[in-house]
Amino acid sequence: MGNTWRDRLRSAATPSVLGLALLATGCAGTPDDAAPKPSASSSPSGVPAAVRVCAKPAAGPAEAPEGAVTVDPDVVGDLAAKTRTSPAHTTFWLRPGKHRLSSDRYSQVVPKEGNRYVGAPGAVLDGQKTNQYAFGGKAADVTLDHLTVQGFAAPHDEGVVNHDSADGWVIEHATIQYNSGAGLMAGDRQRVRSSCLRGNGQYGINAYKGDGAIDDLVLEGNEITDNNTGDWERKRPGCGCTGGVKFWAVQGADVRGNWVHHNRGTGLWADTNNNDFLVEHNVLEDNEGAALIYETSYNAVVRENTIRRNNWVEGRENTEGGDTFPFATVYISESGGEPRVAARTDEIEIYRNVLEDNWSGITLWENADRFCNSPANTSSGDCTLLVKDVDRCARPAIAEAPLYADCRWKTQRVDIHDNRFVLDKTAVECTANCDRMALLANYGTYPDWSPYQGERVAEAVTLRQHNRWHDNVYVGPWRFVAHDPGRVLDSRGWRGAPYRQDSGSTFRAGKGG
Repeated sequence: MGNTWRDRLRSAATPSVLGLALLATGCAGTPDDAAPKPSASSSPSGVPAAVRVCAKPAAGPAEAPEGAVTVDPDVVGDLAAKTRTSPAHTTFWLRPGKHRLSSDRYSQVVPKEGNRYVGAPGAVLDGQKTNQYAFGGKAADVTLDHLTVQGFAAPHDEGVVNHDSADGWVIEHATIQYNSGAGLMAGDRQRVRSSCLRGNGQYGINAYKGDGAIDDLVLEGNEITDNNTGDWERKRPGCGCTGGVKFWAVQGADVRGNWVHHNRGTGLWADTNNNDFLVEHNVLEDNEGAALIYETSYNAVVRENTIRRNNWVEGRENTEGGDTFPFATVYISESGGEPRVAARTDEIEIYRNVLEDNWSGITLWENADRFCNSPANTSSGDCTLLVKDVDRCARPAIAEAPLYADCRWKTQRVDIHDNRFVLDKTAVECTANCDRMALLANYGTYPDWSPYQGERVAEAVTLRQHNRWHDNVYVGPWRFVAHDPGRVLDSRGWRGAPYRQDSGSTFRAGKGG
């Protein structure tokens, strides 16, 4: 599970394909959302119409597809009943109107293999804030398209659609909105395309499978907005349980061409033994926390994204609370390239992105006290993908090769190049701590048997683990943090010995542009 910025600080103390910004649509924000957010009204248009799916959802078929079973909104429970009595691979067409399940909170639709659920224009499946789940069960290869699912009351950490993380589901042209918990769970080979995931209480998507990893996940062309309306990080500080999308142990994900905006907390958060991610051509903006967190995970490509006005709320709160940690908009935490873990790349490569007027830039961080079997490991019970048995990471063996290296998630082999970083501090309305790039670790202290005490990890992540910035463009008053949170440098210090970062990069003071 994710560790919070406050937990990290406690340890520390001991050009874009999508182009320009967005025009706000009516789907950002909720009436009871009291937290201040960046104003999207000042942004010119620029998000492609194809991903503005919340404001203009695609209409489903006005007539039933050939051979489909018609579902009547005037008959309570009709969808669940007809699913039970129909064979696998049946197509169901939901007529216009509000469809309801029976009043029992556990009432839900349990599809059979290969079922397809198609909504007519105006077809809504409404949980009436009573039913917990809309679609559950273990049937594979189920399709939902052109259907709105709303008003379900899933518990914390659970989801409304594909509640049981079945495999092979396809969600297209759907609107999943205003539910408690997560709008959507995920299984192997799941495809989520051209859908609106809006205003859900915890996550838009919780990509979690209780019995193992998720293989081959695709999120493409979706609008993911205003999720975590329940503000769970405030209710359960340190839970690491919020965001537009949360990924857990996903092996192979393509996150492409989505508009992720105005979520309370993080936009996209990959946490604990994810691997082989491609994050490209997305617009990530106006999220209250980081745009992207990649934590205790491996091997990723982050390219050609537009990343704007993120982290204004959480970054400001941490600064005003006295934290000096470089609170990042793209945050790589105990994650890196690992050639021994099979993927399409053997590094984390971050390139050709535009980051504009965010609260700080990119931070590469490694917590010296977080490793397998350490009480400071907030992913409790998990170990790296290089060590299957967590009990092996114990003294005295952990102090020697290979376990000394393999028992910790390492921020290594991160290549940051050909990005454009623009900062106007007057636009962000900040005077301190919003202007940082960082490469650092804390002083290791815990537990007393840790072989990573002192400056070992800080020296390794800064100087020996092949983390590199180069050939970037900086516009604005950027500062750089190296080795530990207290070492803040100008561009000359960052480029000079011993760090020698950002060779081939250009720096221009001033703002905008």
